[in-house]
Amino acid sequence: MDAATTMSFLLSTDPILPETPSFEPEQGAEVQFLGTVRRLEDGRVISGIEYSAYQPMAEKVLTALLARGQADHAPHQVFIQHRLGFVAAEIPSILIRVRTKHSAAAFSLCHWYLHEVKTTVPIWKKPIWEEAASAR
Repeated sequence: MDAATTMSFLLSTDPILPETPSFEPEQGAEVQFLGTVRRLEDGRVISGIEYSAYQPMAEKVLTALLARGQADHAPHQVFIQHRLGFVAAEIPSILIRVRTKHSAAAFSLCHWYLHEVKTTVPIWKKPIWEEAASAR
């Protein structure tokens, strides 16, 4: 994420990779949320989650979400990556990275983006139960 990419997202089957932060002169904070697939879902063991999306609609919602974030909140940079396809347990499925001037704003924005992604972006998840996976 650099100055040219103040807002961006990626819906992809690609793994989520770490990045070494590089800051703009006015930035002092980066908050990164990395959500991984839990091994237990509703008290049952899962091998992973199958994520699906109607990609054109999900991209439209994400574009509007990023624009709303920029319009309604302090200046910041944001990058959101959400995996699609099968994601094994204990592997990251979502990354949200927010950079801004102050730490409090970065934490608040990261939380806001996570809530909005989970409640507004049409990405569906289907747990693959361990017993069902071993029966294949």
